[in-house]
Amino acid sequence: MDIAALSDKEFNLFQGLIYKIAGISLSPVKKPLVSGRLMKRLQERQVNTYSDYFKLLNSGHEAGEIQMAVDLLTTNETYFFRESQHFDFLRQQLLRQRRKNSTFRVWSAACSSGQEPYTIAMVLAEHFGDGPWEVFASDISTRVLERARGGHYPLEQAEHIPKSYLGKYCLKGTGSQEGTFLVTRSLRARVTFMQVNLNTTLPKLGDFDAVFLRNVMIYFNEDTKRQVVRRIMWQLKSGGHLLIGHSESLNGIVDELKPLMPSVYLKP
Repeated sequence: MDIAALSDKEFNLFQGLIYKIAGISLSPVKKPLVSGRLMKRLQERQVNTYSDYFKLLNSGHEAGEIQMAVDLLTTNETYFFRESQHFDFLRQQLLRQRRKNSTFRVWSAACSSGQEPYTIAMVLAEHFGDGPWEVFASDISTRVLERARGGHYPLEQAEHIPKSYLGKYCLKGTGSQEGTFLVTRSLRARVTFMQVNLNTTLPKLGDFDAVFLRNVMIYFNEDTKRQVVRRIMWQLKSGGHLLIGHSESLNGIVDELKPLMPSVYLKP
């Protein structure tokens, strides 16, 4: 099946759709990404043009297809121990300051395919063992959450995991699973995954000692950043920390959080 090229007008339609649903601003340079990620879906649905696919999404009968399109357009690459200074901070500062007799709770708020929350879980397991700690992980994409729950990855994804952690928390695949590894069942059981759209009112999640909101705000405009950060800020305990990507900043976004170091903020 021949698919007509994505026009600027059609790109604008999907640009508006993803902003309305997820608050994500797709710049014009993302046009090839939109075209490439949706093309296979058009072929599977036997739709010849992006305009017709957009009409399908807006027919009122395709909630599942809308979720599929959102999944395809919001999935971002990640890896274990990305921006490792944050995990050093978690070990050296946050865990040392933990309140006694309380459960240490961390939220990975845009967890993608699970590498970030499992990294957090490894650090907490190393510190607390079977003690009182929880990792909550969320994403808008149901597709990446399904992969995250499985905890099954190509072996090259283990590149940045410390060897001592690999031996404790990862199982190397053999036979038909050679070239892959699996996060251990016991560690997977400590991470709770849920679909959450940060661009809407949040469900009742409880409060957290730390929230990782990394490398997602680069896709938001200033107004959406402000709304998302304020929603998340109210989920932080007093004395809790918000960690964002190293290329991101909260300057001009909120005044209530105190910057401690680049990309790390404290809720007084």
